[in-house]
Amino acid sequence: MTTPPSAFPDVEKLVVDVLKADPALAGVTIAAQAPAGFDGTQNAVLVNRRGGAWIGDLHVDKPLIEFEVYGPTKPAAHVTANAARRALLATMGKQLGSVFVSDVEEQDGPRWMPDYLYRGANRYLCVIQLALDVF
Repeated sequence: MTTPPSAFPDVEKLVVDVLKADPALAGVTIAAQAPAGFDGTQNAVLVNRRGGAWIGDLHVDKPLIEFEVYGPTKPAAHVTANAARRALLATMGKQLGSVFVSDVEEQDGPRWMPDYLYRGANRYLCVIQLALDVF
């Protein structure tokens, strides 16, 4: 087995860039952390790496990506969640910067989940696993 890289690719930035480039998500706040003044009622997708694994012999990083998707209403959050999922699922087979997306697999989502941090929030969670060939 080969040694993992000293640093994994910045998959949160990679996914944020993919989502920001998608016309269906125009006007949606897309970030790796909530912006100042965020209260959970804005149209937003927060992108988080939630673990994953390095497959050494294949030079593949398999991160789990979680979307926390917010909207002013539950239906609006659902529409945004589906747009974000579609955009990321469409990256399979594409070169994104220094990595090649060899597989994309939805693990969970969209799942309605109350948010205890933001009282008025309408939130869906989605988890998608990527397979990123790193060379």
